Amino acid sequence: MGPSSNPPKAVLFDRDGTLIHDVPYNGDPGLVSPMPAARKVLAGLRRQGIATGVITNQSGIARGLLTRSQVDSVNLRIDALLGPFDIWEICPHGTEDGCGCRKPAPGMILSACRRLGIATADAVYIGDIGSDMEAAEAAGLRGILVPTPLTRHQEVHDAPEVATDLSAAVALALGQAPAGQAPVGSRR
Repeated sequence: MGPSSNPPKAVLFDRDGTLIHDVPYNGDPGLVSPMPAARKVLAGLRRQGIATGVITNQSGIARGLLTRSQVDSVNLRIDALLGPFDIWEICPHGTEDGCGCRKPAPGMILSACRRLGIATADAVYIGDIGSDMEAAEAAGLRGILVPTPLTRHQEVHDAPEVATDLSAAVALALGQAPAGQAPVGSRR
């Protein structure tokens, strides 16, 4: 989906690698480290009355590497540092489970929009890998990729929109260019 002339009613975010530095299968709230400018961009969205939410795959639960309690503890720490978020959607399943919630399936995004009482067209999803963009497309909303060193080149190439960092992604979502840094912009 391309940019809209109206600001979104919600900006939804991937968790690991997007809002916080990715620590694989993290069950320790003490290891939570926000991405640069995360607090600032989230506070700015909230000041504008735009809902914020987190959409996250947590297959470590299905794999027995984490408990749901550990994931919840990490999420509470994230909420304390960066929240409050209006919505949290967590998929505890593994890839082999065939659920409808695990990204790239659209289930969590559709659920978040339904719970927020908005149409998917009124939301934007920001993530760091291809499955995030596939989930956004499958849900019928705008996806913006913020690549990390772990993002594959093909995922960047295939993304509908790419931003250099979280600030630029939110600026792109809002139709603004951040001061001193232009978003990469639309790829399609």
